[in-house]
Amino acid sequence: MSITKVVIPAAGLGTRLFPATKSQPKEMLPLGRKPMIQLVVEEMLQAGLWKVLVITGQKKRAIEDHFDAADGDLFGEGESATDGLLPQFYFRRQAAQRGLGDAVNHAKEFTGSEPFAVALGDCIIDGDGPAPLMCRLLEAHCSKGAAATIAVQQVAPEAVSSYGIVVPEGDTEATFRIRDIVEKPSMAQAPSHLAVAARYVFQPEIYDFLGRTEPGHGGEIQLTDAIKLMLGEGLRVWCVPLAPGERRLDIGSFKTYAQAFFSMMLRDPELGAELRDYVHGLLD
Repeated sequence: MSITKVVIPAAGLGTRLFPATKSQPKEMLPLGRKPMIQLVVEEMLQAGLWKVLVITGQKKRAIEDHFDAADGDLFGEGESATDGLLPQFYFRRQAAQRGLGDAVNHAKEFTGSEPFAVALGDCIIDGDGPAPLMCRLLEAHCSKGAAATIAVQQVAPEAVSSYGIVVPEGDTEATFRIRDIVEKPSMAQAPSHLAVAARYVFQPEIYDFLGRTEPGHGGEIQLTDAIKLMLGEGLRVWCVPLAPGERRLDIGSFKTYAQAFFSMMLRDPELGAELRDYVHGLLD
């Protein structure tokens, strides 16, 4: 099975980052020298996902402008992060904020009858392992004959109410099956501390389940609820945990954005050492 398509939802308004995101997409905020969403695309290219559909919305025109074909130097030949693989971009607008499930549903015509990946546009998976997370997700999805494959990470008990939390079957050290998934449980009700980590692979059957998913809080259609329906009908859903040394970096709040920005800049090959000395000086 060859999977080449990825859907990047990027229609959120980023209200927790106002006023920085009042007139620009949060996905265009820089992490080091590049905007977040470019790093997401480079991560996808590493896994051979070169057909890219970005789901946009209000005030997101800057994303399309950034990836305009006239500016071919973004992913030029010799770019180490992409091994010379160039993406082919498509854009679809999510006019109303109706949840992540609804955003993925907008990709139905793009993906057709093919399996596809989903990568949230405001989050990267940072790490230096030999096999990037998305590569491991694709391999597990194909080898296990999964209906859906999800990246997961361990989170602190007090953080479970911010994530979809999976209910594993058996050992969770390597790739594992789950029997249920719960959207944002309380700390007391959380079945585990394994949270969905912004990366997925789906068979096209997901669209049937999205079509049957009832809107939840705020009228939004949750991707987690559609996965829960899949599990309820006996479809196989597998999880791939983040490896040691891998981290999820996102820009959901000013705190996490600052952490992600500093993490990337302090590793900059040209400026990193000088910036580390500068920060040490400030702290002293």
